[in-house]
Amino acid sequence: MAEARRGLRRAGALLAGGCALALAAWAPAALAQQAGAAQPGALPLVIGAGPGGTSYSVPIQTLLFFTALSFLPAVLLMMTGFTRIVIVLSLLRQAIGTQSAPPNQVIVGLSLFLTAFVMGPTLDRVYQDAYVPYSNNQLSFEQAVQQAEGPVRTFMLRQTRQSDFALFARLARLEDGATAETAPLRVLVPAFVTSELKTAFQIGFMIFIPFLIIDMVVSSILMSLGMMMLSPVLVALPFKLMLFVLADGWNLLIGSLAASFST
Repeated sequence: MAEARRGLRRAGALLAGGCALALAAWAPAALAQQAGAAQPGALPLVIGAGPGGTSYSVPIQTLLFFTALSFLPAVLLMMTGFTRIVIVLSLLRQAIGTQSAPPNQVIVGLSLFLTAFVMGPTLDRVYQDAYVPYSNNQLSFEQAVQQAEGPVRTFMLRQTRQSDFALFARLARLEDGATAETAPLRVLVPAFVTSELKTAFQIGFMIFIPFLIIDMVVSSILMSLGMMMLSPVLVALPFKLMLFVLADGWNLLIGSLAASFST
């Protein structure tokens, strides 16, 4: 029961933090209304009520809700380790040479659970620092957004290369001396995604090397034997599978992926 409750709290923290960050980056601040300005026929449902007295009318609540839902996939893909994990697993399948094993559903599902595992400490901080005070009416909605942004920004900063940030800072025409710690999300997020893509392809390159050697050896042997009509890919596949299983490849790969986010 305790594990289930912690899992529910983490899921709630991910949803709350994702919605908050998406709205903080894209939703206009002018949508906020004062509590006393509600229409006479408005429903009593209020989002964002806090010590500051800020609230949202029902139409604005609906708009914000569907806007947050539309941005949740972008939050998942662009602000977490999902990009690196799913690319590495896809490259592994290509390196082995299997067309549909494991299938896409397995790759995406495993990537989601690994992302939740990697982002666990970050989600715990979002839950404790932003969601719990907001649910207890200790913080306003805007303050909760700022609190939720901090842990996610810290995670992205650890994985972002300085060269990638400098590129987007130059494209955004930020002031000289601007740092990643103070840069807006519209600059930090693409820099983080670019760094994730680079890291994923570097890991994929290392994965391809042993399987490529097996393909070359099998092709050379088949050519020397004059078996031109026999596909080297078909012959090399069982050897690559045997190598991956004997080396405990899943353990090594998943462990290396999880450890790569701790640096």
